[in-house]
Amino acid sequence: MQSSHPESLYNRTLKEIKILFQIGIPVVIGNLLQISMSVVDTVMAGNLSPRDLAAVAVGGSLFMPVFMLGGGILMGLSPIVAQHFGRRDLHLIGKSTRQALWLSLMISIPAIFLIRNTAPVLNLLNVDPEIIPLTLGYMDAISWGIPFLYLYLALRYFNEGISVTKRAMYVGFIGLFFNILGNYTLMFGKFGFPRLGAIGTGYASSIVMLAMFIGLLVYTYRRKAYQRFDIFNNVKLPDPKYIGELLRIGVPIGVSMTMEVSMFAVIGLIMGSLGTYAVAAHQIALNFASITFMLAFGLSAAITVRVGQVAGRSGIQQTRFSGFTGISVSTLFMCFTALLMYLLPNQIVGLYTNDEDLITLAVNLIYMAAIFQVSDGLQVSGSGALRGLKDTKVPMIVNLIAYWIIGLPLGYYLGIMRNWGPEGLWIGLIAGLTVAAILHNLRFNSLTKQRTTILS
Repeated sequence: MQSSHPESLYNRTLKEIKILFQIGIPVVIGNLLQISMSVVDTVMAGNLSPRDLAAVAVGGSLFMPVFMLGGGILMGLSPIVAQHFGRRDLHLIGKSTRQALWLSLMISIPAIFLIRNTAPVLNLLNVDPEIIPLTLGYMDAISWGIPFLYLYLALRYFNEGISVTKRAMYVGFIGLFFNILGNYTLMFGKFGFPRLGAIGTGYASSIVMLAMFIGLLVYTYRRKAYQRFDIFNNVKLPDPKYIGELLRIGVPIGVSMTMEVSMFAVIGLIMGSLGTYAVAAHQIALNFASITFMLAFGLSAAITVRVGQVAGRSGIQQTRFSGFTGISVSTLFMCFTALLMYLLPNQIVGLYTNDEDLITLAVNLIYMAAIFQVSDGLQVSGSGALRGLKDTKVPMIVNLIAYWIIGLPLGYYLGIMRNWGPEGLWIGLIAGLTVAAILHNLRFNSLTKQRTTILS
C-alpha cells in the first residue's frame, strides 16, 4: 500500500500536468499571436513615419484599458461554463453563453463611446498636438471592431470553459494574416485603396476582429458536438439572472486586470520624467517580460478551466490538488524564464539596441525583471485558480492594495523622491506583484482548506 502511493501520486500529477498543457498551450500560442499583431502594427507604422508610429502607440495605450476591462468582464463566462461542464449541466452552458453574447453587445456601447471620445485625455496628457488628429482617427477606426471583438471573446471563453482551446488558436493565425494584409492594403494604399496611414491600422484591426469573430462563430455553430448546448436555439431577450451572474464574477476580473495594466502604464509615464534612456530601457525590459508573461497568463486560463471543471465534478479536495499543481507548473516556467534573464541579459538587450549606455541601463532592469518573474507567475496562476472557484471580488481588492496602495506609491517614492531612478520604480513593481502573489495563493489555500475541513 505505502509503496504504491507515491507512484499513484506521481501518475496523478503527470495526468494533471498533461491536461493543463492540452488546455493551456494553445492559449499561450493564441496570446503570443495577439502580441504579434501589435508588433506588426508598430513595425509597419514605423515604416510610414514617426508621426504615424506615435499615433498608433498612443492610440494603442488608450485602447488597451478599455479592451482589458471589457475582456475581463466576459472572462467571467469561463469559470461559469467550466463548473456547469463539470456538473454536466449542459443546458445551462448554452444559456450562459447566449447571455454572454448579449452582454458583449451591451458593453460594446460604452466602450465605443469611450474610445471615440479620447480627445480630453490626450489634451490632459499633453500629447503633441501634431499627432492628436491622427490618433483620434485611429481610435474612431478601431472602434468599429469593438462589438465583434467582444462577441469573439464570449465564444472563445465558452470554448475554453469546455477545454476546447485549439480552435481559437487557429483563428488567431487567421487574424494575424488579415492583420498583415489589412495593414499593407489600407496603411500604404494598395489594391486601389487610399493611403490611410495610422488610421488604416485602425480599420485593419477592426477587420481582424470581424474575421476572428466569424471564424470562431462558424466553428461553434457548425460543430455537431455543440448542438447539445443549444447555444443558438431558443434565442430570447437578455435574462437579468444570467447577466447578473456574469457581471458579478466578470466585473471584478475586468477591474483587476485593468488595475494591473494601468500600474505598468503609469510607471511608464513616470519613467518619462527620468529621460529618454530611462524610457527606452524600461520599454525593452518590459517588452521582453511581457512576452514571458504570456506563458504564465495562458496557463492561468487553463488553471481557471481545470479548477472550475473539477470543482463542479469532483469536489474541493481534487480542486485543491488541480489548482496547486497548475500554480506549481506555472511558477516553474517563470523560474526558467528568470534564469534565462539572469544568465543572458546582454544577449536579450542586444536584440533591441546597440547603444552601450542604453544596454547598461536596460541590463539592470532585465535583472530586476528576472526577480519578478516568479512573483508574476505566482500571482497570475493564483488568481486563475481563484477564478475557477468564481472567487473574484477579494482578488480585485488584493490587486488594488498590491498595485495602487503598495507598488505604485513605493515605486514613486524610491524612483523619484529618493532619486533611485528606473531601478527604484521597478522595485515598486516587484513589491506590488509579490504582495499580490502571496495574498492570492494564501486565499486559494484558505478557501480550499476551509471547504475541505467542512466537507470532512
